[in-house]
Amino acid sequence: MVLSNPSQILLRSPELLVAQTILVVNFNCDGFASELRELNPTADIHLFSYNQANGDFAQRQAQQHQAQTLVSHELPKHRFDLVIYYYPKAKAEALMTLDNIRACINDDAQLLVVGEKKGGVKSIDKQLKGLAHGHKVDSAKHCQLYQYSDITPLPEFDISRYEKRFCLTRSIVGEQVSCDIVSLPGVFNHGQLDDGTALLLDNLPDLTNTQSLLDFGCGAGVIISFCLKRFAHIKGSALDVNALAAYASEQTLRANDLHGNIVLSDGLTNINERFDIIVSNPPFHTGLKTDYDITARFFASAKAHLNKGGALTLVANSFLAYSEQLQQQFNTHQTIAKTKRFAVYQNQ
Repeated sequence: MVLSNPSQILLRSPELLVAQTILVVNFNCDGFASELRELNPTADIHLFSYNQANGDFAQRQAQQHQAQTLVSHELPKHRFDLVIYYYPKAKAEALMTLDNIRACINDDAQLLVVGEKKGGVKSIDKQLKGLAHGHKVDSAKHCQLYQYSDITPLPEFDISRYEKRFCLTRSIVGEQVSCDIVSLPGVFNHGQLDDGTALLLDNLPDLTNTQSLLDFGCGAGVIISFCLKRFAHIKGSALDVNALAAYASEQTLRANDLHGNIVLSDGLTNINERFDIIVSNPPFHTGLKTDYDITARFFASAKAHLNKGGALTLVANSFLAYSEQLQQQFNTHQTIAKTKRFAVYQNQ
């Protein structure tokens, strides 16, 4: 299995990868866990990700790496001698995760931080200033590796301290609706309403005769909350691949006294129901790159999860080739709203 560049640079310093209790945060879907196990035959190894797709991968590889895998909005409540952190592209998420790491380490723990230069890993020195002593260990393959010790521990980690709460008001099918939104670092457009979702909300179809709805890629739960608040009779579900998003959506529904089914899932794999409508502002990035495979899989499987006559309604950046992908999967579709940057499509 081909190792990612961050994993390769880690394995250039195998002497730093040995400990009794090891936590790998945001691990890559490659062979690093197996290499880590070879270096640590008897160690207690934990693999953590906010991403369900990574968790599914790790579970499939479980016999090889013999590690405990967790996909959640919080790190495992354990104490570790070594933490290996694959740095994310969202700095706000990194700050929150670093606090979480400081709450689950032993006094003499070592922290390794690795990431792509263009992904912002160079920010780690500033983020840990005054909290740890460290230095850059290696630089190769457009990545950098840092090592830290003497880390100031955090007595406890409370994720609610990182929430951003704000109120939104939109006109939904001719009626003014207000919702309280709870967002977290690492969740799409943390702390604000993005222009694409705003356009989608402003152009939602009339759901008076709709019984069931799925919000695909729900983020902080904005779309499902507005739909359920405007059309109280609907049975609503929402899913996201990101555990932080799923948690934020649960908090958003709770803040608005709404009830819906929140599912953590890579695509529609953990969804068994059919729906009258699927509404989405789907993701188009994997890491730093545009990834059409996400929506291609979504469109291909959406038909199997729509009731007869059901609708798929989504918003996307105008430059993305979603219209062509929709045409391949559905016989007809239409553009029901468009700006210079975004378009709202529907399959019927």
